[in-house]
Amino acid sequence: MVVGDTLLDRDVEGAVNRLCPDSPVPVLDETAATDRPGGAGLAAVFAAAQGAEVVLVTALADDAGGARLSALLAAAGVQVYPLALSGATPEKIRLRARGRVLLRHDRGGAPGEPGQPSDEVLRVIGAASAVLVSDYGRGVARQPALRAALAATRAPVVWDPHPRGPAAVPGVHLATPNESEVRELVPALPGASRLATASRGAQGLRRRWRAGAVAVTLGGDGALLCHAGSTPLVVPTAGSAEGDTCGAGDRFAAAASLALAQGALVSEAVQAAVAEASAYVAGGGVAAVLPPPVRPVSGRSEPGLRAPQSRMNGGWVPTGVVGLGGDRVGVAAVAALLADVRAAGGTVVATGGCFDLLHAGHVATLQTARQLGDCLIVCLNSDASVAGLKGPDRPVMSEGDRGRLLAALSCVDAVMIFDEPTPHAALSWLRPDIWVKGGDYATGGGDAGTLPEAEVLRRWGGHTVVVPYLDGRSTTDMIARSGGGHATGACCATGHPAEPARAAAPSPVTRGGEWTR
Repeated sequence: MVVGDTLLDRDVEGAVNRLCPDSPVPVLDETAATDRPGGAGLAAVFAAAQGAEVVLVTALADDAGGARLSALLAAAGVQVYPLALSGATPEKIRLRARGRVLLRHDRGGAPGEPGQPSDEVLRVIGAASAVLVSDYGRGVARQPALRAALAATRAPVVWDPHPRGPAAVPGVHLATPNESEVRELVPALPGASRLATASRGAQGLRRRWRAGAVAVTLGGDGALLCHAGSTPLVVPTAGSAEGDTCGAGDRFAAAASLALAQGALVSEAVQAAVAEASAYVAGGGVAAVLPPPVRPVSGRSEPGLRAPQSRMNGGWVPTGVVGLGGDRVGVAAVAALLADVRAAGGTVVATGGCFDLLHAGHVATLQTARQLGDCLIVCLNSDASVAGLKGPDRPVMSEGDRGRLLAALSCVDAVMIFDEPTPHAALSWLRPDIWVKGGDYATGGGDAGTLPEAEVLRRWGGHTVVVPYLDGRSTTDMIARSGGGHATGACCATGHPAEPARAAAPSPVTRGGEWTR
C-alpha cells in the first residue's frame, strides 16, 4: 500500500533555436509532451511495475487533472482508493530541450483539504503487507484517521517525509529523507562534515519520530542508515550514476518497501533500494523506465478519461462537444457538476455503457437511475473502447453523436467519455455515491456482490444497485434485424453479456429480458 499526495507530472519536450525578441530568454518550440503520475502516484507505479499488487490511497480533485491521473494509474495496474480533494490537482511541468530541464512550472495553488477515508480504506491498511507513506506536503499524511490506522498497523511502514509535511507516526520501521530534507528538519552544526551532518540528522529524526531506522539518501553516493545505538551503515552505489534524477527518491522508497514486504531486514532493504535507485538513474530515469503515452502537438487527444480537447495556456483543457447537449459532455462539464452537487450535499449517481443505438430500454434505466439522487452522470465507452469490446464493426454511431444524444435527455446531467475497457478509472475519479446497472433479479442480475464495480465502489463507501431491464429491447438485435451483422460478447463496461442475435425475430416485444448498452 502507498499512502500520500499524487501530482500530475508533465514533461514538455522541444527545441530551442532562438531567443525571445522582447526578453533574453530561450524560446522552446514544443514537439511533444508526456503525462505521468507524480509523488505518491509515481511510487505506486514503480511498485506495480515490479509485479506487486499495489493499492494507492490518495486524494483526487474534481478536475481534468484528477481524471487524467485516475486513468494513468489504472493503466499502470494501481488500485486507487480515492479521497476527496478540495481545490485543484497539483501539476509539475518540466520544460525540456535536448534532455535538459530549462524550467519547472508548478500549478495547482495551495494544497486542498483531503476528505475522510472510508471504512474500506482503513480495513485495507490493516491488511497490507507493507505500507509506504509518500508525503509531498499536501495534506494526505496529516489526515487524522489515516494516521491512526498507520500507527496501528502491524505491517512494516516506510515513511518518505517532506519538510512541509507532518512527523512520521511513531514506530515506523524506516524513514527515508534525502540530505536537503534532513538539513531542514534537523539544523546542521557549523563546520560539520557531510556524513556527520547526515548521521546527526538521522539520529535526531529517529529519536523524535521513535522510528526503527532512518536512511538518508545521498544522491549518487548511496545512503546512510542509522539504527538505535549503532554505528551508521554507509551503503554506496555500485558505480557512478549520472542522469535525470527525477523520481529517484520514489524509486528508492518503493524498492525498500517491497523488500520489507518480502521479509528483508532493514539493512537488506536499504541495500536493495540503493541498487534499484542507482540503476534507475543510470538507465535514463523516468523517461526510460516508464515511457507513458506521448501527446504530440498536432492536437490529437491523449488516451484515458477525456473530452474533446483544445489548446489553451500551454496545456490541454477539456471542452464540451459543440451542438446538441454539448455543454454537458466532457470532463470539464462533469467536474463543474460534481462541484455544485457536492457543495450542496447532494447524491451523485452514475451509470455507464456503450449506448450504441439509443433505445427505450436505455431511456427507462437512465430515468430510473436519475430518480435515485441529485444528478446522473453517464460514463460512455469511446469508439476505441467499443471496438475493443465488440469488434471492428462497432460502434454504429460515433462517440460524439452518442454523447450528444445522451446529454440531450432530460434525465442525464452530464456525460464523460473513457477509453479503457471498464469504467474503473472513471469511477475512481468520479467517486459516485451510487452506481446503477440494468439487471434482472429473476436471472440473478440483482446480486450486487457479483458486480465487478461493487468492489470499486466500496473503496470510498459508495453503493451499487441494479434496476430492472425494460423487457424486449436489445441493441444487438436491432443491428441484426437491420442487416448490420451479428454482435456477441460482453456488451460494454457494465459487464452484461450481449444476447446472441436471432434471425427472424418477429417483434422486439417478444424478446426476453436483456438489452445491450
